[in-house]
This record gives sequence, C-alpha cells and structure tokens, in this order.
Amino acid sequence: MACDATIIPAPDQLEMRSGHFILTNNSTLFAIPEFKTAVNFLKAYLLNGTGISIDSAPQAAASIVIIKDNSIPKEGYSLSILKKGITIKASDGQGAFYAVQSLRQILPPVLEKSNTTIIDSITIACMEIKDAPRFSYRGMHLDVSRHFFPKEFIKQYITWLAALKFNTFHWHLTDDQGWRIEIKKYPELTRKGAFRKETLIGHYNDTPQRFDGKPYGGFYTQQEVKEIIAFAKAHHVTIIPEIELPGHAQAAISAYPSLSCTAQEIPVATKWGVFENIYCPKPETFTFLKNVLDEVIELFPGTYIHIGGDEAPKSRWDACTHCQQLINQMGLEDSHGLQSYFITEIEKHINARGKKMIGWDEILEGGLAPNATVMSWRGTQGAIAAAKQGHDVILTPSSHAYFDYYQAAHQEEPTAIGGYLPLKKVFGFNPVPKALQQTDAALHVLGAQGNVWTEYMATQDQIAYMVFPRIFAMSEVVWSGPTKNLETDYADFLVRLEPNLKRLDLKQINYGNHLYDIEGDVVKNQGKVIYNLTTPTQGKEIKYSINGGKQQVYTQGLHISKDVIINAQLYKDNLALGRAFSDTIHYHKAINASVVVNVAPHPAYGAGGTDALINGVLGSNTRFADKQWLGFWGDDLQITITFAKPTKISKISTRFYKANGQWLYAPKTLEIQTDFGTLPMVKLPATDQPILDVNLKADGITSFIKISVPSFGVIPDGLQGAGNKAWTFIDEIVVE
Repeated sequence: MACDATIIPAPDQLEMRSGHFILTNNSTLFAIPEFKTAVNFLKAYLLNGTGISIDSAPQAAASIVIIKDNSIPKEGYSLSILKKGITIKASDGQGAFYAVQSLRQILPPVLEKSNTTIIDSITIACMEIKDAPRFSYRGMHLDVSRHFFPKEFIKQYITWLAALKFNTFHWHLTDDQGWRIEIKKYPELTRKGAFRKETLIGHYNDTPQRFDGKPYGGFYTQQEVKEIIAFAKAHHVTIIPEIELPGHAQAAISAYPSLSCTAQEIPVATKWGVFENIYCPKPETFTFLKNVLDEVIELFPGTYIHIGGDEAPKSRWDACTHCQQLINQMGLEDSHGLQSYFITEIEKHINARGKKMIGWDEILEGGLAPNATVMSWRGTQGAIAAAKQGHDVILTPSSHAYFDYYQAAHQEEPTAIGGYLPLKKVFGFNPVPKALQQTDAALHVLGAQGNVWTEYMATQDQIAYMVFPRIFAMSEVVWSGPTKNLETDYADFLVRLEPNLKRLDLKQINYGNHLYDIEGDVVKNQGKVIYNLTTPTQGKEIKYSINGGKQQVYTQGLHISKDVIINAQLYKDNLALGRAFSDTIHYHKAINASVVVNVAPHPAYGAGGTDALINGVLGSNTRFADKQWLGFWGDDLQITITFAKPTKISKISTRFYKANGQWLYAPKTLEIQTDFGTLPMVKLPATDQPILDVNLKADGITSFIKISVPSFGVIPDGLQGAGNKAWTFIDEIVVE
C-alpha cells in the first residue's frame, strides 16, 4: 500500500527523495521517554488502522527513531524518511507529536478507520521535512452554553485540533443560555442555571419567534472536566476556560438573583442575543466570582483564564444607585469606566493566583486592565490598539474566523447566524494587521483562532459541518503563516485538501464539501458584460445552458446583453459532482456603468465589492450572507453611479435587509440626485418584513445618479445591540 505527501498545514520545508521505506510488522521503534505521548499515539494509530504492531528496539537497530535535538525550534520537528528507516527529531514533546501528525497524513487515508483486514506493509515515499509553527497561539473555540455537548464529543473535538497542530482549545462554558461547569461552592449554578425551559426554533429574526417547548440543559462535573483536561494534555492541547463577566450572565443570575442590580428572579435565557441582566459590581458579586474562579483555576493547569468582557449592556448599571455611587466614589467617568474597574478587580485576583487573563476586545473600553491579553473579534482595531499599548493579542475577527457564518451562498445551506465566510477567505487571513506589520508591536500578536458559536448548531454533525473544511484553512494560517500569493497558494492548498476529505469520509465526519461548487461572477470589460463560471478544484468540466437551451461545455466567459438565466453543472469523467448551479442576470441600464461608494463595505459583508451594487444579480430573499448584499456598519453612504454617456432613465429600485435582532436596520430616508435635479427626499416606510423594497420614478436624461443613504444611527435602549451603531445592508441598484 502506497501513500502521498498531502500535509495540512503545509510544512515549512519538504523535499522528496528517491526510493521508499516499507513499514511492516517487523519494523521497530526507539524513542526517548520524554516523547512517550508521540510514541503511544503512533503505535495505537498503526495497530488500529493496519494491525501492524511496532516493538521497541535499541536506537542503532530501530527502523523508526524519535530523538531529541535542542537546535530545533519549540514545537518544531524534522521528519526524515529514508529507505533504511524514519527519523524524527524535536526539542520538545509537542514537536515530536506534530511530526507524528505529519507522518499520519503521509500514510494512506484508510488507516483513519479501524480495519478488520490486516495490512501487511505500507510503502512510504522518501522525503525530508523541516517544520516549525509561525505563531505560538493556534486555537479553536467551542461554545457549549447555547447548545451542550457531552464529554466524549469534547474529546473528539480535541482530536480534530491536535491532528492539525492546534495547541489551544478555548472552551466557552458559561453564558445567558446555560452554565456548564460544576462549581461546588454554588450548586444552584448547575441545578438551576444549567437548564432552560425551552429553546428558540428557526432563526432569531423569524416573525413571530417560535420555541420548542422542551426543557434543555446539561453540565460537566468537575471530574469530567479533569478527565477532558487529561485527554487534552495527552494530545498537547491546552484548554482555556471562559467564565463570562460582567455580561452574558443571565444563567448565573437566574440561579443567584442577588448578583444583579435588581435582585429580581429571572429565567435562564431561551433565545439568543444580548441581555441587560449583567452582574452588579458589589462586594457580594466579587466574592461570588472570585470563589468561582478559584475552583476553575484549581481545575485548569494552563496559563490563561478567559473572562469574556463582551456585550455588556450598561442600562442596569446606569439605573442602579449602587453603581452610580461607585462611579462617583472611584472617580470614574461613566459606566464604561465601571466595566474597566470591574475587570481590573477580577484580573488582580486571577494574577494573584498565578494566571493571566484574556478578554474579548470590549475590555479595552474605559481603559485596559494592566496585564490582560486581548482577543480581538470586532475586526482588528482592538488588537491594534492593545498591541500598541504593549499587550499581547489574539486575532479572531468575525470577518475571517467565525465558523458559525455561512460558508456558501446556496439556499440549501443549514441555517446559520448570518455572515458569509467561504473557505478561501479563511485561507487568506493574515493574523498580523497591516497597521502592526513592520513594527515592534507585531511581536505582541500571539496568533489566532477559529470561533464556533452554537446558537444554530444543535448536533455534533452540525458542528462538524460548520468546522470542516474551514478548520484546515485556519490551521494553515496559524501554523504555516499567512499566504504570500493567495491565488497560487490557495490552488496548492486545495490540491492537498481534496484527498484529506477522504479521511473525513472514512472517519464518518460530516463536512461542508464546496470544492465542487460552481461560482458565477459578472465582470465588465471595455463596455461588455461578461459572465464567468469557475470551480475551485482542477481537472473538472463545467457544462451550462442559457435560458433553458442546449447544454454545452464551458470554455470561456459568456457575453451578456439581455436578461438571462444560466444553469450549470460540474462533471468529472461525465459524472456529475456537487450541486446544480443557477443564476439570473437582469440586464438593466446601470449594469455597464461605474459605481463608487464613499466608504468600503465591512470586510465581513463585502465579498462582492462595490460592483455588486450594479452587476445585475440580486441578493438572497432570505439571508444577507452572500456576495450580493453589502453591509456597512454605522456609515452614511454616498453611492455614485456614472454612465458612459447621458442615459434616459425612468425608474430606480433597490432594497434593504432588515434583521433588527442582528443589528440590521433599514434607513429612514433616501435622497437621489441626477443631472435633471434632486428628487424629493423619500421617507422609507416601516415594515416587519425582512426586505424593504424601494421603487422610485426618475424620468429624465442623466450622466450620473447619486444616492444618499443615511445610517439608521444608534440602536435604541431596550433592543438587541442597544447603544451600538446599526448596520445598513443594501442590494442591487436597478436602473430602468
């Protein structure tokens, strides 16, 4: 049985050599005791997958040797496969373990499942690998508060991380919808706070909201936590526990109402979002949190404790006499300063227990706690600010690292929270923001992680589908480093990814296979509209038809000069692959114009670029996560469409997406200017529908159209996202 080198993440150096090493039952192994974890994994993997049992032997006689080399960087390794045997060198246990993971990917995929048929020998191509990680922090996150997952799945999740050389598991254990870790001093946290009476069905934005009426919950005992920590240690994965504060605390407050400003009894949250019930900064609360953290610190041996610190509405504090007195007493400016005081008090306690604190980038508000590490999720500005202040940072921006976002624009995709994060965008992520590159502050970028929030992931299969294959791309980003040439490097990545999907099939891991999707793009070239069809992987054939006509092989871009419907299908060896593709292009008067917007769309919602506003393709009617809807966060928009020559127009249409639960609001007014005058300001109607259609008469000849779209502004108190800027999402601007 032969094998190939399709390693993810890509090694720093890999050189193929002539010849092969043949692994058999007669092969033997030598390793120093320090590398016991790597040895145990390799022996078990071979025995389980092939029936080959590797006995120990002296170094001089062994065909597989795993030895120490202090010249190799931390977590790095060398892997030499020669005709006479295999030699692994590393300076630490992690490096030896990661060498084994690379060897695992060199071995045939069939070893990934338990084999009842004995494999007598494996022929392994000779090669030399030298490898070490680009970033010291390589993480994946999992939220078990919105949906709970048993300890065996948590272990499985850890094995996924270890196989791809991630070294950190960020375990989100508490939130409004459930408290998931046993705290012996406060039994009500799990007796009451770990269970909710029902759960939201469908999407948060559905009107009306629906619930399943079924009690739901669960938690991990401290014994189970210890078992999971030991399992992670055996896979060289460090666990960072997250105990949310001062916000996302409704489950804890439901168990102990006196922790809030009102002391009123409240239920564990049954739907998603941000809630006003947060911890009140009074002595009783600090005593509670410090006692909780003491038990957590006792359990988790890692350096870091994550305290959240995000999305903490201040309305309860603003109305609380104690909070206002504390603000005055401490000489704080406002409630943001009070949050900084709150987090600093917690950090002092964590530091006193020999640990370091991590928080989401909101912990910057009101002043950053002295020794905190910042995890930047609202873009990169938090990371930039913190790094320049001398704080370590971890990048996990929603635009590139939120695996709860849609990974494809297909309507068949399972319901997700929103957003659009295809595989290629994850692969193109650079954890070091441009503003920090070529500066000393870049040294404070520890690395990055992918986040898995589980509002819309109720099962283990759903998690796997949203994680794979994007976790492969993130592993390459944090181990191998950011791509230097996205197009060529991504093509190489896909060549290595495709055979690795076979491993997922053999292990029966669910995944989102979009490697055989077809993508359509409208491009403009010298006054012509061209429609290109592409697919990510090579060696396939696209066949298409226009307006229901004869199917033909796609060889070049299609010239579009009228309204068309394009249908397409991918083939290999005349067998259909992936999903059927369909797109409708509306050839309106602005499709060949140029468009300029005063601000760029947000990186998380700008995949189509500003040209998406006049490319003839409408966005989805049911989700704003595709390449056609463009999202702007709190910006007043000036959109200018310029025609190649004066053009007679009669109608201008566009539409806005509304999803108030996710901070998406339609503008209140709209104003349009043309050569023949400024149209009267339009007051847009309120609607409960997710899409607000705007159709305006504009009769005349003009060389341009300028559309002014004021932002909705700040979200009012009492609503999801209160105090934050509202999003504006706009679709195609159709000119007739």
